[in-house]
Amino acid sequence: MGDTRIRMTTVSQKYIMALAGIFLMLFLIVHLSINILMIAGDDGDLFGRAVNFMVANPFIKIMEYFLFGGFIVHILLGVIMEIINYRARPVKYNRSLKTEKSMFSKYMIHTGVIIFIFLFIHFFHFFHVKLGIVEVPEVAAGAHDFFPMAVATFQTPLYSIIYLVSFVFLAFHLKHAFQSAFQSLGLNHNKYMPAIKVIGTLYAIFISVGFAIIPIYFLFFYN
Repeated sequence: MGDTRIRMTTVSQKYIMALAGIFLMLFLIVHLSINILMIAGDDGDLFGRAVNFMVANPFIKIMEYFLFGGFIVHILLGVIMEIINYRARPVKYNRSLKTEKSMFSKYMIHTGVIIFIFLFIHFFHFFHVKLGIVEVPEVAAGAHDFFPMAVATFQTPLYSIIYLVSFVFLAFHLKHAFQSAFQSLGLNHNKYMPAIKVIGTLYAIFISVGFAIIPIYFLFFYN
């Protein structure tokens, strides 16, 4: 009976984690669509308009709470499931299965930790300024004046390198997370999984390359 409850709990956790992961993946598309406006070549005018719309929109403010809730749930369940898997297999296999699935699954917690550290640094430079936790930089006119903050931050080589490396790890994380979410929701039909894997790979590349373009633009092309 206890084993059944544990299995049911694990399934429920995977289901909730998959939904939280899908929500965060959708958020990344929205976030990228706004951030990419910074390289429109108009000194942040279009990006500033988008930011002002987001700031003034009460629906967006409500969604911020769901966003942070999604992050917290996804991170906590990821750690819990890693602990459960470790306890279920305390002795390492003598030979690891060298498959794509096992490779990406094995390092999901590691890439997740790296992404979490990056998010903390990223929030410190932007979102924490908006919340008033961090003082507004001298280059900005206010807490929501993100474009000059982005210019100053991304023109710092060390930060941009950390940013680019972090999105390499994010690409690997997203590639597995995309197909894993469908599997956890019971949508892993043999007929559709090959297409889901391809879409997941393209999604991971699209998101990571899209965000990577921004620091590269400010480092080498913005005057």
